Amino acid sequence: MTSVEKTALIKRGLRFAVTGLFVTALHAVVAVLFINYVLALPPVANGVAFAVATVVSYVINTTWSFSSRLHGRTLVRFMMVSGGGLLLAMLVAWAAQMAGLHYLLGIGAVALTIPAFTFVLHNFWTYR
Repeated sequence: MTSVEKTALIKRGLRFAVTGLFVTALHAVVAVLFINYVLALPPVANGVAFAVATVVSYVINTTWSFSSRLHGRTLVRFMMVSGGGLLLAMLVAWAAQMAGLHYLLGIGAVALTIPAFTFVLHNFWTYR
């Protein structure tokens, strides 16, 4: 990998991280607003918030993080990676529970593994 390629990869990674922080905050805000003003059912609110955050994440990551254009192919791949991330998050949390770890350690493991997993797949598959 050349110096230019390394710099581009770091730039994409930093933009991906900033986007992740933003859409995580957006998810929380949408869920809280939904619970307080629409329907006081946290599972439904989080489902709506997840959908909103995923759409926003796709748009920002596509256009800014990976400097690509919105396209059906990238949308399908993005959604597949997001679904894979969801399944992996559940698997990591389950493995932590089966190991007898405190649930916060499981959440920490999810927070450390899922962003790296999704970035690698997006970088080398979704946007290639």
